Amino acid sequence: MNRIHTAALALTAAIACFVGGWASFAPASFYDSFPGVLGQWVATDGPYNEHLVRDVGAFYLALGAASVAGFAWRSPAVTRLLGLAWTVFGALHLWYHATHLDHLETDAAIGTAVSLTLSLGLGLLLLIPARGRGAGTAATAGVARRAASARPDAHRAPEEVAR
Repeated sequence: MNRIHTAALALTAAIACFVGGWASFAPASFYDSFPGVLGQWVATDGPYNEHLVRDVGAFYLALGAASVAGFAWRSPAVTRLLGLAWTVFGALHLWYHATHLDHLETDAAIGTAVSLTLSLGLGLLLLIPARGRGAGTAATAGVARRAASARPDAHRAPEEVAR
């Protein structure tokens, strides 16, 4: 995992924990005030539904927990899997909001588009395989070490080894 992946995982974790924590633990406040100083993006898009807001919060917290785990494990496979999850979520989330901007003021519409494009972009960055120095991890080095130290006849059928 490289520095870009590390930064992307840290940002996805921060975004998810902020949004998810707010929506899960203060759903009415989230509905009335999200994203805070930038305006009211949620309240203008339909009536309040506590169940829906809490579900969104739980989903974000689950993505955030996965991003924190990916940050801790630093595995290329986990990083790319998180990239897939964030990309699918980001693309669908952006698509919905990009096609439903008419209820927002211009500055809120721009803020929505920019912030959701950022989430999608972070997911896409996580999908790109790491290159160069720092691309491997201790986990992948361990796999390579075990493969190199395997018995020379490990690739042969058991009956051939017994001869």
